[in-house]
Amino acid sequence: MGLILRVKLNITGIVQGVGFRPFIYRIATKHGLAGYVRNRGDAGVEILLEGSAQSIKNFMLDLTEKKPPLAQIDAVKSTELSGKNQYDKFAIYKSSEEAELSGSIIPPDIAICNECLAELRDTKNLRYEYFFITCTNCGPRFTIIERLPYDRENTTMREFPLCGFCQKEYNDPANRRFHAQTVACPECGPKAYLTTRNGEPIQAKDPVREAGKLLSEGNVLAIKGYGGFHIAASTLKEKPLAALRRTKHRREKPFAIMSKSLDSAKSFAEVSSKEQELLSSPARPIVLLNKSESYNLSPLVAPNLHNVGVMLPYTGLHYMLFDQVDDSAFVMTSANPPNQPIVKDNDEALKTLGSTVDYFLFHNRKIAHRCDDSVMRTHGNRQVFLRRSRGYAPAPIRLKAKSKRCVVGLGGELNNTACVLLEDKAFISQHIGDVENVETRTFLQEATNHLYHLTNCHAETVVCDLHPKFTTTALAKEMAEADGSPLIQVQHHHAHAAALMAEHNLEEAVSIVCDGYGYGTDGEAWGGEILFCTRESAKFKRLGHLEPQPLLGGDVASRFPLRVAVGILAKAGVEVEPWLMQNSAHLPFGETEANLILNQLEKGLGTVETTSCGRVLDAVAAVLGVCFERSYEGEPTMKLESAAVTGKNVLNLKPILHGDTVDTTCMLRSIFENKEKLSTANLAYSAHAYLAKGIASLAVEKALTLGVKAVGFSGGAACNQILAKVTRETVELAGLRFLVHEAVPAGDGGVSFGQAVVGGFSRF
Repeated sequence: MGLILRVKLNITGIVQGVGFRPFIYRIATKHGLAGYVRNRGDAGVEILLEGSAQSIKNFMLDLTEKKPPLAQIDAVKSTELSGKNQYDKFAIYKSSEEAELSGSIIPPDIAICNECLAELRDTKNLRYEYFFITCTNCGPRFTIIERLPYDRENTTMREFPLCGFCQKEYNDPANRRFHAQTVACPECGPKAYLTTRNGEPIQAKDPVREAGKLLSEGNVLAIKGYGGFHIAASTLKEKPLAALRRTKHRREKPFAIMSKSLDSAKSFAEVSSKEQELLSSPARPIVLLNKSESYNLSPLVAPNLHNVGVMLPYTGLHYMLFDQVDDSAFVMTSANPPNQPIVKDNDEALKTLGSTVDYFLFHNRKIAHRCDDSVMRTHGNRQVFLRRSRGYAPAPIRLKAKSKRCVVGLGGELNNTACVLLEDKAFISQHIGDVENVETRTFLQEATNHLYHLTNCHAETVVCDLHPKFTTTALAKEMAEADGSPLIQVQHHHAHAAALMAEHNLEEAVSIVCDGYGYGTDGEAWGGEILFCTRESAKFKRLGHLEPQPLLGGDVASRFPLRVAVGILAKAGVEVEPWLMQNSAHLPFGETEANLILNQLEKGLGTVETTSCGRVLDAVAAVLGVCFERSYEGEPTMKLESAAVTGKNVLNLKPILHGDTVDTTCMLRSIFENKEKLSTANLAYSAHAYLAKGIASLAVEKALTLGVKAVGFSGGAACNQILAKVTRETVELAGLRFLVHEAVPAGDGGVSFGQAVVGGFSRF
């Protein structure tokens, strides 16, 4: 038999909640090994093996080559033990509370697998038509776990004791549900039920399919999923959509939709091979798809946009909604009161959503941690995160280098996330939202603490934005003071650039960072920047930027683009009064407000300046009549991109550079002077092309001067397909490497990651 060994393995990575212990049991018994496997309190797995050297070698090969599809092994620590053999067979042991700083993590929530979906439809299966069907390869993980290790008693499934049938499968090594913590069936598992908007029960033999019929008939429903509630409605009937827009105060913000199937999505949208891959992935994100010529959904779904956010069903419940209706898709948008987190609890839903919906589709499993849907789009064959949340959080971003210290980044004020950086792993929270009130501040604190618990670490350094009045800045100061930890404040655009560099393992880069707003080191409003950054420096050099432009009325101008446009056009020497008066109806106070704006112009009062790329695009949107008011984040720029999609660069304006500044005044004047002569599509595209070429040309010039080989593009504007395409072409034409985000959001959802990188790698 050869030499008998005793070996202890500690494995870190994503190894809990993915069928890893059953897998270990099977390969250990296959190779005739004795010992045990058990979960640890740090999300790692401990294995003790007794057997021949050859058997252990074969086991190790299977461990790496045949691991479960959702498992991720980051490190295997092997220790040879002395002493006599103690085991005569292999077993799964009760989990250990033992924990150390391991960097392991539980997996994200995963969409229903094909095996479970087949069983859902199998009339002979005991889980036929059971909405909560799951196994070791699918189902909720992140949203149900309350503490480690990942065992049923540590999740919200502990309230559902296993029946004899489920217990038998749970104990059967040959079964797919062997030690599956979410295993359940109609007899012992969570139950779904329908109520009125007032919470009065509705007797329904099949509440899920009944909910689908109610949606198809034109009712609005709140539907409880894995990470919170969705508000659902027909995509074909305008009455419920109009009512939903009124009650949610969302005049034009697009609604995400859930399509019955991939084929259904293709009936109203264009789907590339990359988009199909994302839609069908286990993460099941919302993917922005271009509307096709056969688009037949209500214009109220995504008004005045060329694309629509689509996801596929990711639970048994979602699939069943479509079973007895002809609808190809339903609106499925996050259920949250204005500026508050997604609703997750039944009582909370009744209290806050009752006036919005006609019915509720509840289930009685508690949600431990709320989690919004992820949102993505593609640039060619590249994926772009707009929001990284369900299906991805809290899986780590793996870096090529190790941080000098454990750091937490608390992000910015809008589209917030938190990030814990531990050695070479960055754990980014689910989407938090806009941290402007007590509810989202509390959510941010809870999400950060949960990351601490899951990673078994506590940050040595706290990092936040440079802005002195952000809610996140105040929270960071409180956390640092309470722990006696250093507090580091990182400029907003530096954080964007640092995130991009870390994602691509760069020591240095020239980065273009374009967005709506970031507090500058000079206290001014930045937003169209070219920065030179190095990995180990906490400082950066501002190499250039877009021309500073006036915001008449300050922050109010970011809501009403007419104010931005008037300021820039007046600066360009245009007689703005006739045009402003002609469009004064688009201002809240009409001609009275227009006269006030003219007075501000004349006297130079109530005006701040910004280098923001977003504000310049807003101004173009106003000049072209595409959008006169921002009723949701990014609305003018999104609509301008939609207007430009079919356009061409007819103006072909050569970028005007004044030293380290890209002129934007002349561009807007050209747009204004040609708005009656040329199409909106061509002028919108020309504006995009000018901005992209201008700032990219300046970045290339600076990179060549410094001898830097890579130019990156970050910030919310990097999500814009046209800007990204033209910027890439300009940079690569100069022979430089062009980099964009693929693993973290280019927008503010990636700021916490960049903050943590600066705090973890820089020398202070």
